[in-house]
Amino acid sequence: MFSKFQSTAIAALVGVALTFAGAAKAASLITNGSFEQLSGGIGQIGYNGTSLTGWTNGHDGSGNLGYTFVYSSGSADTTGANGVSGNVKLWGPNDGSANGLPATSPDGGNYIAADGAYQTAPLSQTVTGLTSGAQYTVSFWYAAAQQKGFDGVTTEQWLVSLGGQQLATQVLTNQSHGFTGWQYASLTFTAQSSSQVLSFLSAGTPSGVPPFALLDGVSMTQVVATPEPASIVVLLTGLAAIGVIVRRRQMARAAV
Repeated sequence: MFSKFQSTAIAALVGVALTFAGAAKAASLITNGSFEQLSGGIGQIGYNGTSLTGWTNGHDGSGNLGYTFVYSSGSADTTGANGVSGNVKLWGPNDGSANGLPATSPDGGNYIAADGAYQTAPLSQTVTGLTSGAQYTVSFWYAAAQQKGFDGVTTEQWLVSLGGQQLATQVLTNQSHGFTGWQYASLTFTAQSSSQVLSFLSAGTPSGVPPFALLDGVSMTQVVATPEPASIVVLLTGLAAIGVIVRRRQMARAAV
Protein backbone atom coordinates (compact mmCIF):
# COMPACT_ATOMS: atom_id res chain seq x y z
CA MET A 1 0.00 0.00 0.00
CA PHE A 2 1.13 3.56 -0.63
CA SER A 3 1.48 6.05 2.21
CA LYS A 4 -0.77 9.11 2.17
CA PHE A 5 2.18 11.19 0.98
CA GLN A 6 2.96 8.80 -1.86
CA SER A 7 -0.66 8.69 -2.98
CA THR A 8 -0.89 12.47 -2.95
CA ALA A 9 2.34 12.77 -4.95
CA ILE A 10 1.18 10.26 -7.53
CA ALA A 11 -2.16 12.05 -7.91
CA ALA A 12 -0.43 15.38 -8.40
CA LEU A 13 2.02 14.05 -10.96
CA VAL A 14 -0.72 12.23 -12.87
CA GLY A 15 -2.74 15.45 -12.85
CA VAL A 16 0.16 17.35 -14.38
CA ALA A 17 0.61 14.66 -17.02
CA LEU A 18 -3.09 14.78 -17.93
CA THR A 19 -2.89 18.57 -18.18
CA PHE A 20 -0.02 18.29 -20.66
CA ALA A 21 -1.94 15.70 -22.67
CA GLY A 22 -5.15 17.73 -22.62
CA ALA A 23 -3.37 20.79 -23.98
CA ALA A 24 -2.77 18.97 -27.27
CA LYS A 25 -6.45 18.09 -27.67
CA ALA A 26 -8.08 21.51 -27.28
CA ALA A 27 -11.38 21.71 -29.14
CA SER A 28 -12.13 24.54 -31.56
CA LEU A 29 -14.47 27.26 -30.30
CA ILE A 30 -15.84 27.92 -33.80
CA THR A 31 -19.27 26.78 -34.97
CA ASN A 32 -19.38 25.44 -38.55
CA GLY A 33 -15.78 26.39 -39.34
CA SER A 34 -15.84 24.21 -42.46
CA PHE A 35 -19.04 25.87 -43.78
CA GLU A 36 -20.74 22.52 -44.31
CA GLN A 37 -23.90 23.41 -42.34
CA LEU A 38 -25.71 25.25 -45.12
CA SER A 39 -29.36 26.12 -45.70
CA GLY A 40 -30.95 27.29 -48.93
CA GLY A 41 -28.20 26.06 -51.26
CA ILE A 42 -25.01 27.73 -52.46
CA GLY A 43 -25.02 31.44 -53.30
CA GLN A 44 -24.51 34.87 -51.77
CA ILE A 45 -24.87 34.45 -48.02
CA GLY A 46 -28.02 36.17 -46.78
CA TYR A 47 -29.59 36.33 -50.26
CA ASN A 48 -32.43 34.17 -51.55
CA GLY A 49 -32.47 31.94 -48.46
CA THR A 50 -28.77 31.02 -48.42
CA SER A 51 -27.46 30.91 -44.85
CA LEU A 52 -24.60 29.35 -42.91
CA THR A 53 -25.13 28.07 -39.37
CA GLY A 54 -23.22 30.27 -36.91
CA TRP A 55 -22.19 32.94 -39.45
CA THR A 56 -23.61 36.33 -40.42
CA ASN A 57 -22.90 38.20 -43.66
CA GLY A 58 -22.71 41.92 -42.92
CA HIS A 59 -23.52 45.04 -44.95
CA ASP A 60 -21.18 47.65 -46.41
CA GLY A 61 -21.27 51.36 -45.62
CA SER A 62 -24.08 51.90 -48.11
CA GLY A 63 -26.26 49.18 -46.65
CA ASN A 64 -25.52 46.61 -49.36
CA LEU A 65 -25.25 42.96 -48.40
CA GLY A 66 -21.64 41.79 -48.45
CA TYR A 67 -20.68 40.23 -51.80
CA THR A 68 -19.70 37.00 -50.06
CA PHE A 69 -20.59 33.58 -51.51
CA VAL A 70 -20.48 29.98 -50.39
CA TYR A 71 -19.54 27.40 -53.03
CA SER A 72 -19.85 23.63 -52.88
CA SER A 73 -17.29 21.20 -54.33
CA GLY A 74 -16.66 21.91 -58.00
CA SER A 75 -19.32 24.61 -58.38
CA ALA A 76 -17.11 27.72 -58.55
CA ASP A 77 -16.04 27.17 -62.18
CA THR A 78 -19.09 25.18 -63.36
CA THR A 79 -22.56 26.23 -62.23
CA GLY A 80 -21.40 29.23 -60.22
CA ALA A 81 -23.54 30.74 -57.47
CA ASN A 82 -26.30 33.36 -57.59
CA GLY A 83 -26.21 36.72 -55.85
CA VAL A 84 -27.97 40.07 -55.94
CA SER A 85 -26.00 41.06 -59.05
CA GLY A 86 -26.39 37.77 -60.91
CA ASN A 87 -24.50 34.50 -61.23
CA VAL A 88 -20.84 34.52 -60.16
CA LYS A 89 -18.24 32.03 -61.37
CA LEU A 90 -14.52 31.98 -60.70
CA TRP A 91 -11.88 31.36 -63.35
CA GLY A 92 -10.91 27.69 -63.31
CA PRO A 93 -10.20 24.62 -65.44
CA ASN A 94 -13.89 24.13 -66.22
CA ASP A 95 -14.54 27.59 -67.64
CA GLY A 96 -11.46 28.42 -69.69
CA SER A 97 -8.44 28.86 -67.40
CA ALA A 98 -5.84 26.18 -66.69
CA ASN A 99 -5.00 27.86 -63.37
CA GLY A 100 -5.25 24.78 -61.16
CA LEU A 101 -8.33 25.83 -59.18
CA PRO A 102 -9.30 22.57 -57.43
CA ALA A 103 -12.85 21.36 -56.84
CA THR A 104 -12.43 21.71 -53.07
CA SER A 105 -10.19 23.36 -50.52
CA PRO A 106 -7.74 21.35 -48.40
CA ASP A 107 -10.49 21.25 -45.76
CA GLY A 108 -12.88 19.70 -48.30
CA GLY A 109 -16.45 20.50 -49.28
CA ASN A 110 -17.83 24.03 -49.11
CA TYR A 111 -15.74 27.20 -48.98
CA ILE A 112 -16.21 30.97 -48.94
CA ALA A 113 -15.41 33.44 -51.73
CA ALA A 114 -15.66 37.17 -50.99
CA ASP A 115 -15.12 40.11 -53.34
CA GLY A 116 -12.50 42.41 -51.84
CA ALA A 117 -13.36 45.54 -53.82
CA TYR A 118 -17.16 45.50 -54.23
CA GLN A 119 -19.78 45.67 -51.48
CA THR A 120 -17.20 44.51 -48.94
CA ALA A 121 -18.58 43.51 -45.54
CA PRO A 122 -17.42 41.17 -42.77
CA LEU A 123 -18.45 37.55 -42.38
CA SER A 124 -18.74 37.18 -38.62
CA GLN A 125 -19.54 34.91 -35.70
CA THR A 126 -19.90 35.58 -31.97
CA VAL A 127 -17.52 33.34 -30.02
CA THR A 128 -18.36 32.54 -26.40
CA GLY A 129 -16.58 30.74 -23.58
CA LEU A 130 -13.45 32.90 -23.78
CA THR A 131 -11.23 33.82 -20.84
CA SER A 132 -10.43 37.52 -20.65
CA GLY A 133 -6.69 38.06 -21.00
CA ALA A 134 -6.05 34.62 -22.50
CA GLN A 135 -4.60 34.18 -25.97
CA TYR A 136 -6.39 32.39 -28.79
CA THR A 137 -5.12 31.26 -32.18
CA VAL A 138 -7.41 31.55 -35.20
CA SER A 139 -6.30 29.24 -38.02
CA PHE A 140 -7.71 28.82 -41.53
CA TRP A 141 -7.05 28.07 -45.19
CA TYR A 142 -7.18 30.96 -47.68
CA ALA A 143 -6.46 31.65 -51.34
CA ALA A 144 -7.03 34.20 -54.11
CA ALA A 145 -9.07 33.87 -57.31
CA GLN A 146 -10.78 36.08 -59.89
CA GLN A 147 -14.34 36.30 -61.16
CA LYS A 148 -14.98 34.72 -64.55
CA GLY A 149 -15.33 37.26 -67.38
CA PHE A 150 -12.79 39.77 -66.01
CA ASP A 151 -9.09 40.31 -66.72
CA GLY A 152 -6.09 41.76 -64.93
CA VAL A 153 -3.66 41.13 -62.07
CA THR A 154 -5.27 41.37 -58.62
CA THR A 155 -4.25 41.30 -54.95
CA GLU A 156 -6.23 39.73 -52.12
CA GLN A 157 -5.97 39.28 -48.36
CA TRP A 158 -8.16 38.73 -45.30
CA LEU A 159 -8.48 41.22 -42.45
CA VAL A 160 -9.33 39.18 -39.36
CA SER A 161 -10.75 40.80 -36.23
CA LEU A 162 -11.55 39.62 -32.72
CA GLY A 163 -13.35 42.35 -30.84
CA GLY A 164 -11.31 45.52 -31.37
CA GLN A 165 -8.13 43.74 -32.51
CA GLN A 166 -7.41 43.30 -36.20
CA LEU A 167 -4.68 41.25 -37.89
CA ALA A 168 -4.10 40.60 -41.60
CA THR A 169 -2.96 37.70 -43.70
CA GLN A 170 -0.19 37.97 -46.25
CA VAL A 171 -1.21 39.85 -49.41
CA LEU A 172 -1.57 37.40 -52.30
CA THR A 173 -0.87 38.54 -55.87
CA ASN A 174 -3.00 36.73 -58.41
CA GLN A 175 -2.31 36.73 -62.14
CA SER A 176 -5.10 37.49 -64.64
CA HIS A 177 -7.53 34.53 -64.75
CA GLY A 178 -5.39 32.98 -62.03
CA PHE A 179 -5.54 31.09 -58.77
CA THR A 180 -2.83 31.34 -56.10
CA GLY A 181 -3.19 27.96 -54.46
CA TRP A 182 -4.35 27.45 -50.90
CA GLN A 183 -2.31 28.91 -48.02
CA TYR A 184 -2.57 28.23 -44.27
CA ALA A 185 -2.59 31.03 -41.71
CA SER A 186 -2.59 31.21 -37.91
CA LEU A 187 -3.20 34.52 -36.14
CA THR A 188 -3.07 34.98 -32.36
CA PHE A 189 -5.39 37.34 -30.45
CA THR A 190 -5.87 38.26 -26.79
CA ALA A 191 -9.46 37.99 -25.55
CA GLN A 192 -10.88 41.09 -23.88
CA SER A 193 -14.07 39.47 -22.59
CA SER A 194 -15.84 36.13 -22.38
CA SER A 195 -17.77 36.77 -25.60
CA GLN A 196 -16.39 38.52 -28.69
CA VAL A 197 -17.13 38.81 -32.39
CA LEU A 198 -14.73 37.12 -34.79
CA SER A 199 -14.92 38.52 -38.33
CA PHE A 200 -13.29 38.05 -41.74
CA LEU A 201 -13.20 40.97 -44.20
CA SER A 202 -11.92 40.50 -47.76
CA ALA A 203 -9.62 43.28 -49.00
CA GLY A 204 -8.55 43.30 -52.66
CA THR A 205 -7.40 45.48 -55.54
CA PRO A 206 -8.12 46.87 -58.03
CA SER A 207 -11.81 47.63 -58.23
CA GLY A 208 -13.54 46.47 -61.39
CA VAL A 209 -11.60 43.24 -61.91
CA PRO A 210 -13.28 41.30 -59.08
CA PRO A 211 -10.54 40.07 -56.72
CA PHE A 212 -12.01 37.22 -54.66
CA ALA A 213 -10.46 35.94 -51.42
CA LEU A 214 -11.30 32.33 -50.53
CA LEU A 215 -11.67 30.92 -47.01
CA ASP A 216 -12.21 27.53 -45.35
CA GLY A 217 -11.37 25.42 -42.31
CA VAL A 218 -11.67 28.13 -39.63
CA SER A 219 -10.72 27.03 -36.11
CA MET A 220 -10.00 28.86 -32.87
CA THR A 221 -8.23 27.37 -29.86
CA GLN A 222 -6.78 28.73 -26.66
CA VAL A 223 -3.02 29.03 -26.54
CA VAL A 224 -1.68 26.72 -23.83
CA ALA A 225 1.91 27.19 -22.74
CA THR A 226 4.14 24.31 -23.78
CA PRO A 227 5.86 22.81 -20.72
CA GLU A 228 9.50 23.79 -20.46
CA PRO A 229 12.08 20.98 -20.66
CA ALA A 230 12.92 21.55 -16.99
CA SER A 231 9.28 20.95 -16.02
CA ILE A 232 9.20 17.69 -17.97
CA VAL A 233 12.43 16.58 -16.25
CA VAL A 234 10.88 17.31 -12.84
CA LEU A 235 7.80 15.29 -13.77
CA LEU A 236 9.81 12.29 -14.97
CA THR A 237 12.17 12.47 -11.96
CA GLY A 238 9.21 12.47 -9.60
CA LEU A 239 7.64 9.46 -11.29
CA ALA A 240 10.98 7.63 -11.21
CA ALA A 241 11.42 8.40 -7.51
CA ILE A 242 8.00 7.01 -6.69
CA GLY A 243 8.83 3.92 -8.71
CA VAL A 244 11.99 3.39 -6.64
CA ILE A 245 10.05 3.76 -3.39
CA VAL A 246 7.41 1.28 -4.50
CA ARG A 247 10.08 -1.21 -5.61
CA ARG A 248 11.92 -0.98 -2.27
CA ARG A 249 8.71 -1.55 -0.31
CA GLN A 250 7.93 -4.60 -2.46
CA MET A 251 11.44 -5.99 -1.85
CA ALA A 252 11.13 -5.33 1.89
CA ARG A 253 7.83 -7.21 2.08
CA ALA A 254 9.31 -10.10 0.09
CA ALA A 255 12.27 -10.34 2.50
CA VAL A 256 9.94 -10.51 5.49
